[in-house]
Amino acid sequence: MSRRPDIAIALDLPSAAAALALVDAVGGGADWYKVGSVLFVREGPALVRELVARGKSVFLDLKWHDIPSVAAGAAEAAAALGCALATVHLAGGRAMLEAAVRAREGTGLRLLGVGVLTSMGATEYGAVVAREVAEVGDEQERMVRAALTAGLDGFVTAVTEAARLRRVVGPEALLVAPGIRRARDAAADQHRTAVPAQAVSAGVDLLVVGRPVTGATDPGEAVRAIRQEMG
Repeated sequence: MSRRPDIAIALDLPSAAAALALVDAVGGGADWYKVGSVLFVREGPALVRELVARGKSVFLDLKWHDIPSVAAGAAEAAAALGCALATVHLAGGRAMLEAAVRAREGTGLRLLGVGVLTSMGATEYGAVVAREVAEVGDEQERMVRAALTAGLDGFVTAVTEAARLRRVVGPEALLVAPGIRRARDAAADQHRTAVPAQAVSAGVDLLVVGRPVTGATDPGEAVRAIRQEMG
């Protein structure tokens, strides 16, 4: 991936046919596509293979959180599929993270750690960890710091925490931010959203955009508008 900020389109769609139709509509406007749990469970590896065959970079976002051997097997399988990025959950612990990292060595797959989901605020996250949480950014930084020596290639972060995490992880780590919205777009079920220019200013490498593109009448034009807003 170039260190120039880029866009990944989140294919949160009900079928492979709908996903590939969107890819066709976007055309050359985007090279990166994120495949999440819903689409992967419905359509499986065949969709990933098709995207790779079309020259697209696939970001497999399944947030593995399992015993080390299972996470390692998943990473190995994703690398064999030709995925460029995949996610592991930081709450899985150091042994799991290190096992996944070892499993993809020598391949083109890079692994990203996921901490506090962008759909969660302090109250929601506090209920999960059964203690009061004053600032979600503190929790995200704590989880990232605990994983720094596991060998991950980068981290998924809300834009609101991206600048502080960049100071923690250094210039080489990839920072990927979901929850990107244009100023006119609704936040929907995301709590910590940002507009494209904010993401770029915060040092994000890959901006993940879903509904502002997948729900657009003209997805190609929506992508062009987002790139313009990136500055």
